[in-house]
Amino acid sequence: MYLTSEKKQEIFGKYGKSNTDTGSPESQIALFSYRINHLTEHLKSNKKDYSTERALVSLVGKRRRLLDYLKDNDIERYRAIIKELGIRK
Repeated sequence: MYLTSEKKQEIFGKYGKSNTDTGSPESQIALFSYRINHLTEHLKSNKKDYSTERALVSLVGKRRRLLDYLKDNDIERYRAIIKELGIRK
């Protein structure tokens, strides 16, 4: 499997407050970004995998909603996570 629990702990440790911080918007956005990148690479070689394409669109929507929430509540944290992950609107 591409996303092991060790990889999740690493992502949460890097972008969240601690390794067990799974609830902060930054850690969730980082996890969604990792999954989005993986699914994008999968779809480059499997163009007709429509169920994966649907999951990808769903993940992008979830990440967008979290980013909008963060933007409305704390613009500095929003700018920091955008810059750190290299996401742009």
